[in-house]
Amino acid sequence: MKISLFGYGVTTKAIAKKFAPGCFIYDDKFKENSQDEFGNKLLVRGEFDPDNSDIEIPSPGFLPYHELIKKAKHLTSEYDFFDMPPSVWISGTNGKTTTTQMLKHLLASRGAVEGGNIGNPLANLYKNAPLWILETSSFTLHYTKRSAPEVYLLLPIRPDHISWHGSFEEYERAKLKPLLTMREGSVAVVPDEYLKIKSNAMLIGYKNSHDLAQKMGIDIAKIRIKEPFLLDALLALSAAKILFDEVDTDKINSFKIDKHKLEEFYDKRGRLWVNDTKGTNVDATIEALKRYGDKKILIVLGGDDKGVDLTRFFEFMKPFSVEIFAIGSNAKKIMDFCAKIGKSAHECKTLDIAVREIDKRLDKESVGLLSPAAASLDQFSSYIERGELFVSLVKALA
Repeated sequence: MKISLFGYGVTTKAIAKKFAPGCFIYDDKFKENSQDEFGNKLLVRGEFDPDNSDIEIPSPGFLPYHELIKKAKHLTSEYDFFDMPPSVWISGTNGKTTTTQMLKHLLASRGAVEGGNIGNPLANLYKNAPLWILETSSFTLHYTKRSAPEVYLLLPIRPDHISWHGSFEEYERAKLKPLLTMREGSVAVVPDEYLKIKSNAMLIGYKNSHDLAQKMGIDIAKIRIKEPFLLDALLALSAAKILFDEVDTDKINSFKIDKHKLEEFYDKRGRLWVNDTKGTNVDATIEALKRYGDKKILIVLGGDDKGVDLTRFFEFMKPFSVEIFAIGSNAKKIMDFCAKIGKSAHECKTLDIAVREIDKRLDKESVGLLSPAAASLDQFSSYIERGELFVSLVKALA
């Protein structure tokens, strides 16, 4: 079988290593033909011949209107390519990674492994594991046609990745695709608005965290985790109950939230700062604003907003005591929105300037918050680099 791989990212590199030396890899970054360390061919995109390829697997983020995608005749996702053991897929807009990590934490003793968008490609997962727990992106779902999980946990869907999908409707459609391929006996836990979708799976709907806890018979009073992570914890507990009829609230309470998600720390003068660089879209930042709504918030906003309309976000921000420090490629857009709603704003452009400006105004009754409501790749290699720089800049303050 001749395997063609589009893009040379984490996912396709893992496939190339597993099936070496029989892979043919095409990437816009390649300027000439060569081979990788495993003997696979690295080819400029013009070398791709759809009639001389048995299967084409794109990197999940590979754009759907790319020339190679349009030419492919046997396009598939890594989810369709690999034979999966029983699996739980976790998707939605915010909370996918945390929910995946929480469920792995709950089921590690049962041999469950985690992968997918969380950073561990399917090619690297133990194929005989009793359960795969997969953080599943809209990009992967866009290319997936046949594979389906035994349990699907769907967090709320909010506008994101519009520039990639073309519209919110297409983004939402990708997130809902597993409901159409799931088999009888499978279970999907979804926001109430999707209960009308025809699916062979049993659908369990929820309005919010308290509603889900009641539906699943989980004593929410025993959970010490706060929103926005409470919903993630309840979804993980729900999956464990569906699969193994167990609810271990002591175990979930021992889970440690990752860095870069509402990560609180104090500077040398005892002032509160929060690193929420993982807040890469509007709804993540809305949750951060809710968390600190009883304080004055000095917030760093901006980056690559992925084509999302920010009107709803700024309307939500109106009643908050908030001062905005705009950075990144959409800084001018943020300034224009702030002018419309009458919020104090500063066009800082870069993170170091934003931190210096907040430092002049922050006191012990307010909070300095990095929750950009945007991706980082316009100025950084990743959201992690952005968060680490933020923390280091604050710690360097006198």
